Amino acid sequence: MIILKKESYSVSEVANMLGITRQAVLKKIKNSHIKAEKVGHNFIIYKKDIKEIVYNVLTDKIKSEIDKGVAK
Repeated sequence: MIILKKESYSVSEVANMLGITRQAVLKKIKNSHIKAEKVGHNFIIYKKDIKEIVYNVLTDKIKSEIDKGVAK
């Protein structure tokens, strides 16, 4: 379970939460899969948007599990 204590998070923090690389998060930001705001040279992701990100990641994992089960 992810407990969000701050109002915004860095790309690295979101990458750690999702178990993916920082570069993968940046790619998702570029492709508009993750909402982020550019502050200086960095991006920040707001707490309210992280819930949606986590839901989508979990949904993708569940879909993958179902596909594996169907393939068997």
